[in-house]
Amino acid sequence: MADLATFEQYYQLADTLIEQSTKEQLAESVRLLALNVAHHKIRHGEIAPDETLPTNGAVEPSSDQLKLLVRGMENLVSVLGNIMKGLGEAKH
Repeated sequence: MADLATFEQYYQLADTLIEQSTKEQLAESVRLLALNVAHHKIRHGEIAPDETLPTNGAVEPSSDQLKLLVRGMENLVSVLGNIMKGLGEAKH
């Protein structure tokens, strides 16, 4: 189950990876994440903004929002980490 501590760990790891990555690595990560969103939209329809944005004034995210936050940071860390390791690059 997703919890706030897990989110915070992923968030800190994402910050570290962002600081260590190049502009090109960040750009490639954004491109891949955009493709992930497009794939989801094609298969499951549009994502309603009220489902992804936290409730205004909420001090603590709901359980569903926390799951979304954790999964989002997990995706970011995974994609950026793989780009930084060079996974998926053509071998010559």
